[in-house]
Amino acid sequence: MPIYEYRCESCEKSTDVIQKSTDPGPSQCEACGKGPMVKQLSMSSFALKGTGWYVTDFKGGSGQKPPTTSES
Repeated sequence: MPIYEYRCESCEKSTDVIQKSTDPGPSQCEACGKGPMVKQLSMSSFALKGTGWYVTDFKGGSGQKPPTTSES
């Protein structure tokens, strides 16, 4: 299950929650007992590493550079 990050509007404390994407977020903060809790955008931890994975893979095309045109 994915981990979502929420921030309390009252005390500004951040909390990580493991939940399904369809589950509702927490309604009140664990630290202060108030709310609302707002879902934060955070960086994904997914990365392709190791041999055989390149940044240019799966960007479409045959992997060849398009011909350059010279403008006069």
